[in-house]
Amino acid sequence: MTVERSRPKSIWRRIERWMVGLVMAVIAFVLEKMVLRSIRKAGRSGAGTEELPTTLTSKGGEVDLTDAR
Repeated sequence: MTVERSRPKSIWRRIERWMVGLVMAVIAFVLEKMVLRSIRKAGRSGAGTEELPTTLTSKGGEVDLTDAR
């Protein structure tokens, strides 16, 4: 079912909707920058010090990943 909506009648309503959209776009941009910066920072600091696990534990038991080749 579609609902037909008319455009905002008053110029003030249009300006208000435009400003709300602008503010929300700025907030989304800032949040995205914060997330990307934290991902980049986590990748830089943990890349050299973190050791990858060589044993995988599953329901069937443990599997050594170095002998899997």
